[in-house]
Amino acid sequence: MEQTENGKAYFHLPGLFEFYEFYCVFLPLFQKHRDWFYDWCEIGSIYGAPADCLWGGGRAGFGEADPQDVLALVKEYDVSARLTFSNMLLRPEHLTDRKCNDLCRMFAEQSESNGVILYSDLLLNYLQKEYPAFYFVSSTTKVITDFDLFRKELQREEFRYVVPDFRLNHQMQQLNTLTREQKAKVEFLVNECCWFGCIDRKQCYETVSKKNLGLFCEEHICMAPGGSRGYRFSEAMKNPGFIGAEAIQNTYIPMGFSNFKIEGRGLGSALILEFLLYYMTRPEYQLSVREEIYLDSMLDLF
Repeated sequence: MEQTENGKAYFHLPGLFEFYEFYCVFLPLFQKHRDWFYDWCEIGSIYGAPADCLWGGGRAGFGEADPQDVLALVKEYDVSARLTFSNMLLRPEHLTDRKCNDLCRMFAEQSESNGVILYSDLLLNYLQKEYPAFYFVSSTTKVITDFDLFRKELQREEFRYVVPDFRLNHQMQQLNTLTREQKAKVEFLVNECCWFGCIDRKQCYETVSKKNLGLFCEEHICMAPGGSRGYRFSEAMKNPGFIGAEAIQNTYIPMGFSNFKIEGRGLGSALILEFLLYYMTRPEYQLSVREEIYLDSMLDLF
């Protein structure tokens, strides 16, 4: 199902392969107790990639779930699955990778509602030809911080959605100049914790791409203020690029924006739960959701 302007927010959730067991609990809970969650929000997709996936990008080394199990789960709950194939260093010889092609064949043949998040135009052209059932998402790993370049990316017909760099999130005057069709394609990254003034973001993604290709590279060490502490949702909320639940409901949806991406594939499911409580769950039912998850023993607190 294509998510368009209809007064609702469609959240794109992290951890398709990374948090399979968590979603085995959360998806039936979301379906059974729909009244516990805001009526203005829906699950737009769940994205991710298996660990050590050659075409993978953004995160490396996470995602152990069996693809057949993952596919069965998203089919059961009618959720779009997105393969995160945002490696930025792919060459023609990488396109024949058996594991990645097997994944594409499996997810493309089972449903036309599944997509691929990507960086490489080389990979885009290949997938369009070999797996035309997919829809495509332009990855935030492109680090598009110039609004004119972002507008050009939105004009590309190949992409159903485009995820801008989080530093464009609050350029309201510019965002308001987009057409209705362009607004429907924008997918904001809402909870980024990266330093707003970071100039090494693309280098960080490049390091992950090298790792997934098995290339030797020095570990990227984040030198941003507070970077050594890792992800903190409380710190992300103070980020100038942060988009909160209230802003989504009262500002972005009325402006015509519908799609919002939650990051967190490299985090634990305990923090993923906090994101879903904050963005999607009515306050009076947040404890109920926590208890259901806790009692099912699926929460990895350590």
